Amino acid sequence: MGPQGRAACSLLFLLQALAELADNSEFFLPGDYLLGGLFTLHANVKGIVHLNYLKVPKCKEYEMKVLGYNLMQAMRFAVEEINNDSSLLPDVLLGYEMVDSCYMSNNVQPALYFLSQDDYFLPIQEDYSQYVPRVVAVIGPDNSESAKTVANFLSLFLLPQITYSAINDELGNKGKFPAVLRTVPGADHQMEAMVQMLLHFRWNWIVVLASGDDYGRENSHMLSQRLAHRDICIAFQETLPTPQPNQTMTPQDQERLEAIVGKLQQSTARVVVVFSPELALHNLFREVLRQNFTGAVWIASESWAIDPVLHNLTELQRAGTFLGVTTQSVPIPGFSEFRVRRSQLGRPAVNRSSGGANCNQECDSCLNTTESFNSILTLSGERVVYSVYSAVYAVAHALHSLLGCSQSGCRKDVVYPWQLLPEIWKVNFTLLGHQIFFNEQGDLSLHLEIIQWQWDLSQNPFRSVASYQPSKRQLKHIHDISWNTPNNTVPVSMCSKNCQPGQKKKPVGLHPCCFECIDCLPGTFLNQTLDEFDCQPCPSSEWSHRKDISCFKRQLAFLEWDEAPTIVVVMLAVLGFLSTLAIVIIFWRHVQTPVVRSAGGPMCFLMLAPLLMAYTAVPVYVGPPTASSCLFRQGFFTLCFTICISCITVRSFQIVCVFKMARRLPRAYTCWGRYHGPYVSVASFVMLKLVIVASNMLATTTMPTTRADPDDPRVMILSCNPNYHRGLLVNASLDLLLAVLGFGFAYMGKELPTNYNEAKFITFCMVFYFSSSVFLCTFMAVYSGVLVTILDLLVTVLNLLGISLGYFGPKCYVILFYPERNTPAYFNSVIQGYTMRKD
Repeated sequence: MGPQGRAACSLLFLLQALAELADNSEFFLPGDYLLGGLFTLHANVKGIVHLNYLKVPKCKEYEMKVLGYNLMQAMRFAVEEINNDSSLLPDVLLGYEMVDSCYMSNNVQPALYFLSQDDYFLPIQEDYSQYVPRVVAVIGPDNSESAKTVANFLSLFLLPQITYSAINDELGNKGKFPAVLRTVPGADHQMEAMVQMLLHFRWNWIVVLASGDDYGRENSHMLSQRLAHRDICIAFQETLPTPQPNQTMTPQDQERLEAIVGKLQQSTARVVVVFSPELALHNLFREVLRQNFTGAVWIASESWAIDPVLHNLTELQRAGTFLGVTTQSVPIPGFSEFRVRRSQLGRPAVNRSSGGANCNQECDSCLNTTESFNSILTLSGERVVYSVYSAVYAVAHALHSLLGCSQSGCRKDVVYPWQLLPEIWKVNFTLLGHQIFFNEQGDLSLHLEIIQWQWDLSQNPFRSVASYQPSKRQLKHIHDISWNTPNNTVPVSMCSKNCQPGQKKKPVGLHPCCFECIDCLPGTFLNQTLDEFDCQPCPSSEWSHRKDISCFKRQLAFLEWDEAPTIVVVMLAVLGFLSTLAIVIIFWRHVQTPVVRSAGGPMCFLMLAPLLMAYTAVPVYVGPPTASSCLFRQGFFTLCFTICISCITVRSFQIVCVFKMARRLPRAYTCWGRYHGPYVSVASFVMLKLVIVASNMLATTTMPTTRADPDDPRVMILSCNPNYHRGLLVNASLDLLLAVLGFGFAYMGKELPTNYNEAKFITFCMVFYFSSSVFLCTFMAVYSGVLVTILDLLVTVLNLLGISLGYFGPKCYVILFYPERNTPAYFNSVIQGYTMRKD
């Protein structure tokens, strides 16, 4: 026998076993079209279990899954409601066969059973397009691992499968599972709602506990990936031991549970996220209560968020605050009464291959257990129940479309799976105020809710405290959470407290959530959106204090009008201008007198005019420097000085030539006078100075610059040029040379007649200019600031005053107070006396 034959035999034996169980008893409601149902009713029963077969084991609370029985009743209720509705499927009766998946241990057999025909055989065919399985669609199962196992079989036949609580996103892969649809948002939305809740309460230090099955591994891995991009750290992650179906534990598993809870006690994380079916959690919470672990926030995944059996452990309220993610509550009118209603005998089974007993559809002991939880189930609202309810209605509406139903009735056509599947994809109807349609992933976009566990018997045990919209991926309306903390304060779960504004984070260990807070130094600031682990330097024109989150504009320092030094210097400049103007007037009125002519005659006005202009240009030193003011400072003033000093130097040289060199070099003296030697010399010096000034400006710049004050970094010094003192030395080099020459010529003429002896006046002017320039350059080399500008202006004004009063002042004094000395006779007598002494 070949492999195909052996496989066929194995499958035949399996289906024969299924037939024997089905003939014994089954949870069955006959109808024109059957729906298959997969629900977890027990955790300790092996094999295919039908409802009246459940009477065999004892339905203790730990054996029976109350929620599973509740969901099974929801499917029965929906089918009964549809059969009683004359408009949806008139003259068509829906039936069902429901199977207990026994907590993931019974998945393959039900799938094959639903795919088989009434004779319990699943023939091997080349083309299944005309094959009609036992059921037209399957509702369930409830967990992702079982759903994928069943889907691997049903998708081969394109038999529609609508799961009501399997959230694994792999089921949305229509290339792999083309026949799977879901009436619950996928794991992506479940994780997003959970992460947004963590972010809302600023919990960035959490513990993750996961079961060892695919559900725990896959969801914990998805959460870890999502948290990696949200600045939330997992302190540690543990895998919970899976107990035996009867909740017994091995000594090794008990030790492992004790170690996990002990680790929770020692951890600083106070938020615990648990991904696990409820079966593995009973022993966990018993150990939590035994070790008296309190004050935590427990975040439940949808698998146990509304489990009434766990909630029945009322001592859990000592363990902390319980929050969970689940589907929204949609009340279903009449279902609470139906859930605990004692069933009547069903209709006889029709078209059965065996004469098995009809379905009494009742399990007394299990129903008694459900009745004990009925108040909790009623108060909590019908959450996952609505997912089952809407799944049944989705199939009914698809059949309505496929069978061409009208008010008069429906066609009783044979329904092939591949025909019904696209009709289910296309359904769009309103059910209890909610729009039912499937998106491109085959999911129903129901809202999710964050619920809080409460133990007040008069209130909803699973009270909604927030809602999440999958379409907007937004968690909102977070309100009225009762924290199990002193003064109802929000629990803190952080490895390190948030840094204060202006503090950078220094990582400690491997987790980015664990850090030290270090103040940002002056001159730096913290831009958290850019980098919260490093302080950014301020721009050169800005500054910051310690722990600043932004920089401020530095205070610009320059010479201002309202400062006392400015007022003093301006007053000196005004005095100098007025005195120089008075000198010009005096010299103009006595231009033909010997004193004015001995001082230089017309050349005096060549000296006085630049002095007046220099005084009027003093305001360029005050206020913010500009390009033009810097040009004046570095060029205009030094040109004025050059003109004055060159005139004084040439005048000193001319006097020495007249008295001492005219007789020795008569021809040179004649040329000096004929070709206007004084003016040519002054013009040459000025042209040379223009070249020096222009070269200096081209080498540096006349644009104002800013630099930090070394004594006060909050101040930015606004000046013309950081190398201004170097330019001053270059510009003043010619003036200093002329000053030395002028001083030398004046010293040579110290024995000249009194009216021509200007040695002491010129010496005073030149020595003062020379010493002040050297002092200013030295001061600028070692200090920078507004004081440099003040000192520069003061030295400039004093040099101007030195020339105005030191050189021209004595001559005006003679003109005004000793007019008898301002006569040609007096000057001739002085010259004759000098000549006689020389002879």
